Amino acid sequence: MRRIYGRSRAWRFSFGPLIVLLLFASPARPQTSAPIDPQTPAIVNGTVVDETGAAIAGAKVSLIHDDTSAGLDVLTSADGHFSCPSVPAGRFRLTVSAPGFANQTVTGVLKPGDVLTLPPVRLTVTIGNVDVDVTVTRVELAEQQLKEQTQQRLFGVLPNFRVSYRADAVPLTGRQKFKLTWKSVTDPTRFVGAAVVAGIQQARNDFSGFGPGADGYARRYAAFYGTTFTAAMVSNALLPTLFKQDPRYFYKGTGGTTSRVAYALSRAVVRKADNRRWQPDYSRILGSFASGALSNLYYPAEDRRSARLTFENAAFGIGGAAVGNLFQEFLFRKLTTHSRRSTDDQ
Repeated sequence: MRRIYGRSRAWRFSFGPLIVLLLFASPARPQTSAPIDPQTPAIVNGTVVDETGAAIAGAKVSLIHDDTSAGLDVLTSADGHFSCPSVPAGRFRLTVSAPGFANQTVTGVLKPGDVLTLPPVRLTVTIGNVDVDVTVTRVELAEQQLKEQTQQRLFGVLPNFRVSYRADAVPLTGRQKFKLTWKSVTDPTRFVGAAVVAGIQQARNDFSGFGPGADGYARRYAAFYGTTFTAAMVSNALLPTLFKQDPRYFYKGTGGTTSRVAYALSRAVVRKADNRRWQPDYSRILGSFASGALSNLYYPAEDRRSARLTFENAAFGIGGAAVGNLFQEFLFRKLTTHSRRSTDDQ
């Protein structure tokens, strides 16, 4: 009996500590965290940049909650960063806008207490800004086409500047209209032509009030060149700028002979506006009468014939333009140097 009792005590002393260790080593019961209040607001952060990755400061960020229709507007900082605090949980729609850029919209879903950082919102340049660049390029393109035109010469000598062989001709600015007209009327061949006409008038004793000799010739020369200069500047530069009309003849070159003849004759009283629409040629018609009236000042009193000379000069100017257009449409292009350069690009 004593032996059995000894074993019993030994067992208790050997297994007792083991049981204690097993009790302390048993896994702890998981602790449950307190549930998040569904009303806990979220936060939305982000950055607004352009296409190059540069930050856009002052961009407007508008956040709308789909369920509550609540709205919030913030502006980006100098580094393009924005933060929308106190956003209710649920679906949201975020719209970013900035002057000169197209709007960008981002959507998402927020959980209560979320702190959401969006990827960078990239804004692209709007079409309106591209139009401004095109307007600048259009002026430069008109200058390039004008340079081509001022190289056009009949037989390589006589200026044939005021005709465009381009189907895509760009409207000219007011400055370019004056530049084109000035270059035409001050070409050396114009002075030579005036000298020949004055010589013919001298030989026939036209405008006898100018008298004979070198003095009479000089007056005829000045009167004829003055009339030509005035008519060109008024009809092809001043009035086209005021009425926004293009002073050039636009070569047709297509269609039947009848349609081209009708087109050429009608362009003496019809002119293309800067908006590329055809309208009555106020510039040429009014310019013919204005320059005709001014030409009276260049001639002797006995040769002015009051209004008669004015109407004669006006009719001569319009009729001469019609005949000149026919030559432009059917003949001059073949005889004009550098004209092919203008058509090959079409």
